[in-house]
Amino acid sequence: MNLSFPNSKYNFTGNLLGVITARGGSKGIPRKNIKDLCGQPLIAYTIKAAQESGIFDRIILSTDDAEIAEVAKKYGVEVPFIRPAELAQDGTPHLPVMQHAVSWLKENENYQPDLVAILQPTAPLRQARHLKEALELLIKNKADSVISVTEIPGHYSPYWAVVADENGLGKLFIGDQIRNRIPRRQNFPKKTYANNGVLYIFKTGLLSDMERPSFYGERVAIYPMAEKYSVNIDSPKDWLLAERAMGEL
Repeated sequence: MNLSFPNSKYNFTGNLLGVITARGGSKGIPRKNIKDLCGQPLIAYTIKAAQESGIFDRIILSTDDAEIAEVAKKYGVEVPFIRPAELAQDGTPHLPVMQHAVSWLKENENYQPDLVAILQPTAPLRQARHLKEALELLIKNKADSVISVTEIPGHYSPYWAVVADENGLGKLFIGDQIRNRIPRRQNFPKKTYANNGVLYIFKTGLLSDMERPSFYGERVAIYPMAEKYSVNIDSPKDWLLAERAMGEL
């Protein structure tokens, strides 16, 4: 598949797999992945953004839950397997989940993508253009991966953060004395960002790196997103924030 961008000289020849990860046992908000958010199941927003982006060779669902699988199928998503229960526990990290998905497709369908994207349904404000722009950024920078980030508010910035030593005496996190604190955030030498978990796109080979499998590699491009698109639902409070943000789009 040749993914091209009309207004760019950057092209990607290969295939990109989108993996929507949605287990059934969410605790903070029971059944949140298929709970109604502003008229649609939560998972539907991620599915539609992925489909409308036009960048994916395939979009599949990794879930342990039959009901979630049926909802995803109604929206046109492939469900080639049911995720093993041991990979759907509260503390299961995303790495083995993605390794399982890619390995299953290779072993059962002889399908091997060049790039993989993690698409979490808990980020419903993600737009199709974010996915396209993130992929273009990865290609432009010849990066191993691209992750989405949100700028850290000034009052949480590392330039103002304070840490205590073993005696309870404080210093700035950056190592300087507190008296040398930059008085205005507008004078910070650089913007600082936090990973917002909205999107990850990475080279498939990183999952099987013998020394240190990951989603990142050495060259990580960062894709800044506005705060209103960066809501990641983990609690009832987050759900309310998402509802409010939906109304403002």
